[in-house]
Amino acid sequence: MTLTLGISPCPNDTFIFDALLNGRLDAGDLRFEVMHEDVQTLNEWALAGRLDVTKLSYGVLPEVTGKYALLESGGALGRGVGPLLVARPGATFDPARSSVAIPGQQTTAHLLFSLVHPGAARKRFMVFSEIEAAVAHGEVDAGVIIHESRFTYAARGLVKLLDLGEAWEQRTGAPIPLGGIVARRSLGSGILRRLDSLIRASVEAARAGGGGLSPYVKRHAQELDEAVMRQHIDLYVNQHSVALGPEGRRAVETLLSVHARMNRRRPLTAGEVFAPHLLEG
Repeated sequence: MTLTLGISPCPNDTFIFDALLNGRLDAGDLRFEVMHEDVQTLNEWALAGRLDVTKLSYGVLPEVTGKYALLESGGALGRGVGPLLVARPGATFDPARSSVAIPGQQTTAHLLFSLVHPGAARKRFMVFSEIEAAVAHGEVDAGVIIHESRFTYAARGLVKLLDLGEAWEQRTGAPIPLGGIVARRSLGSGILRRLDSLIRASVEAARAGGGGLSPYVKRHAQELDEAVMRQHIDLYVNQHSVALGPEGRRAVETLLSVHARMNRRRPLTAGEVFAPHLLEG
């Protein structure tokens, strides 16, 4: 069986899936047709139901639970990993007047920003890798940065106005769910369980590999130097990438509850969100 799989080219995703996608794990009869895209594109594809298995932002998860179930392994969730609001030195941010670049309308970063600044009126949605330059060149007054931009914004002469992750943690006490791995519910519980097992094994193989970066990770990281790739992986790949666990699941449920309140919707049940095997026992 061949499954379409979407992940980002970011080092945490390629690091996590390296062993699975490059023949170092026995996947049996499962094969993967892989597409590397930025997270907003993956979110849009998830809304369209395009892929069998995909990384997505937790901010878009409530919109796709009819088609997809959340898996236990392979995602990005933790403390101290949240998006940052940055600007040029000396700038302040006025939600009513300041323009702000955000890495996609359905991203978790947008949800966290909106939780702090619900009245922001001048949002511009763009690919995450373009935001630092847009702020530095004065195209926007501020920007919400994610991924490796956490490690490079200061070198571009930008300053942090607010850590949106810290604001979330102070408000909820929960880790920050950034992105997760989902699979089509129609694949059936047996395939979903196998996928989770394979992704977990791939994460564990990567973490046991002694810290080296494979050619696959380096190739897709494009312009990043190795030190930034290493920082990126160390920050975003953790025990919750191996398995959400009880704390991770509670964090996801907290985010979805906040999303429901912000959008005046009924909160989703665990059965509507998680793969069936995660609800057993």
